Amino acid sequence: MTDDKTIILYDIPFAEPGVCWSPNTWKTRYCLNYKGLPYRTEWIHYPDIKPLCLKIGAAPTDFEDDGVTPLYTLPVIYDPTTKRTISESFDIAIYLDITYPNTPRVLPEGTHGLQNGFSKLVMARTPRSPWVRLEVVEKLPPGKSQDYFRRTREATYGTKFEEWGPRGRENVKAWAEFQKGLFLLSDHYTKAKEETGGNFLCGDSPTFADFALASILQWCKAGYGSESEEWKDIVTWQKGKWGDFVQSLDNYTQVV
Repeated sequence: MTDDKTIILYDIPFAEPGVCWSPNTWKTRYCLNYKGLPYRTEWIHYPDIKPLCLKIGAAPTDFEDDGVTPLYTLPVIYDPTTKRTISESFDIAIYLDITYPNTPRVLPEGTHGLQNGFSKLVMARTPRSPWVRLEVVEKLPPGKSQDYFRRTREATYGTKFEEWGPRGRENVKAWAEFQKGLFLLSDHYTKAKEETGGNFLCGDSPTFADFALASILQWCKAGYGSESEEWKDIVTWQKGKWGDFVQSLDNYTQVV
């Protein structure tokens, strides 16, 4: 930990240094950057997440597949100012708004339920499909991170890593479903703009819900690669809506 006032954000590394890819940790990174809070990243390999959380007192965020064993995930932050450790992106957002009230709010008053609900809708509309996981695992640091990801996901999904990706017509259908999911989410932005005139769900300023959607797109960008045909396809959908959306939040994408 640290004696200064710099918040520590624990994130999961790619083999390429300094690349944030996890949609969950992206949500917290967006929040920290948007608020302008001093922080630094500590990169934690997959098998080291649970030991770290136990060491620093980070709460579990779910249960393992057995429904009993606590599951420890990232993001986690440690705030040396309050000496508190916070788990899970939405809980971190609540904490940051309360603890640093003089910074821009990511959860406007009275919208907590709506923000959380839309964030869950984003996950439902844009499921973490196998064809992205295939790309991601190849970009994890070789050795324990790749081995851990492969072993745990194969156990969860009951198939070998090489069998995850949909093929042929199944792949075309999966890609079309992803595009449809984004199209359905865009309707919320259309209605919000009619009401507020702004480009985000709550008006002119982004909030946690916007960061949740942008985080999924950042995951695709990192997983496929910014020069990939898949990413180039996504940013052209709906007359470039999603490319413009991600770009509108570029000021909050620093990886510190």
